[in-house]
Amino acid sequence: MTEGALAAGEVRVPLGAPDPGPAVVAGASPASPGAPGQETERGSEPDASPPESPAAERSAELGADEEQPVPYPALAATVFFCLGQTTRPRSWCLRLVCNPWFEHVSMLVIMLNCVTLGMFRPCEDVECRSERCSILEAFDDFIFAFFAAEMVIKMVALGLFGQKCYLGDTWNRLDFFIVMAGMMEYSLDGHNVSLSAIRTVRVLRPLRAINRVPSMRILVTLLLDTLPMLGNVLLLCFFVFFIFGIVGVQLWAGLLRNRCFVDSTFVRNNNLTFLRPYYQTEEGDENPFICSSRRDNGMQKCSHIPSRRELRVECTLGWEAYGQPQAEGLGGTGHNACINWNQYYNICRSGDSNPHNGAINFDNIGYAWIAIFQVITLEGWVDIMYYVMDAHSFYNFIYFILLIIVSVGGAGCSQPRVWVGGGAFALRELIKDV
Repeated sequence: MTEGALAAGEVRVPLGAPDPGPAVVAGASPASPGAPGQETERGSEPDASPPESPAAERSAELGADEEQPVPYPALAATVFFCLGQTTRPRSWCLRLVCNPWFEHVSMLVIMLNCVTLGMFRPCEDVECRSERCSILEAFDDFIFAFFAAEMVIKMVALGLFGQKCYLGDTWNRLDFFIVMAGMMEYSLDGHNVSLSAIRTVRVLRPLRAINRVPSMRILVTLLLDTLPMLGNVLLLCFFVFFIFGIVGVQLWAGLLRNRCFVDSTFVRNNNLTFLRPYYQTEEGDENPFICSSRRDNGMQKCSHIPSRRELRVECTLGWEAYGQPQAEGLGGTGHNACINWNQYYNICRSGDSNPHNGAINFDNIGYAWIAIFQVITLEGWVDIMYYVMDAHSFYNFIYFILLIIVSVGGAGCSQPRVWVGGGAFALRELIKDV
């Protein structure tokens, strides 16, 4: 080796540099970064990295937790901002809700509720003081407590809002409404408030069974999906109702009020105040005597009123015999010794009431629709037709025949079998698509 040459493994130190100390020996020190372009020996220790900050450690832990698989991937990972799927008490609620026995017990309670609702007799025991009513009330309290606990458990397990949460399902919203109505009933009990409207919500409790039976839920959903398909049928029915309703109002508005009245001057001059203002049959306004005025050509006139009868005998005397012994009844020697007051009901004019306590008339479009609906159901339509024919014209039967042909035969507005048939056809098509 020549002079000035370095021994093998020695490093040249620039002049003026600090003493590197004993570390400058053969090979690089583990703490020395080494010169640029100089490789470290095999087996040397890697460089020690600086310690990580606490924030970085926490973020690393959170990332590790998010990467861990959740027990129920289809459900929300966190609900109420703090309850994960492995956090108590949500983990308990999830196990309970996912257990098939939970739904079986719920169905059993729903069936028990149907039985108890059918056994109530509110008319016999209004104050609920009997032992039977007390037992049924105890069962009702237990059923409501179960439904409320079930709702709370499902809310904790599934969460409250969101697509996969409790209120994200339509049937769960129905359960929530039923439970809230029950809570309102219990909170208002004893405050002198009528609870009849709130208690009617109890009839919706059996509907909770639809959500527990998957096949029934699918069937109801498919039936509801077929309703938009019946939109054209409903539109056609509306036009049928509207057109025939307008015709009925234009022809017969106020005519079904026609009654045969007695002359008020005749009653006042002869002090006959006991007489009724107009002629009434034995059925009263349920089956009235509707007359035709002079300007109309109806089938029934006031002259067609039958004679008054007493003890199955026709009366023939006039009002002049009023107050005389032979007119007091049939106790005299002559026959038919009673006054026929019906002969004085000879003025046909409009009154105040319509047939069937005012339900059947064509005074406006609303009542006309009610009458038309009764006609197309084929229940009692003949009586309505006779009322109109008596008051207006014999040929009015054409209106009712056309209405029945168009609605029942053509449009199928009223026949349930048409609705069910159309719905069943649409349902079959949907099932094929599924």
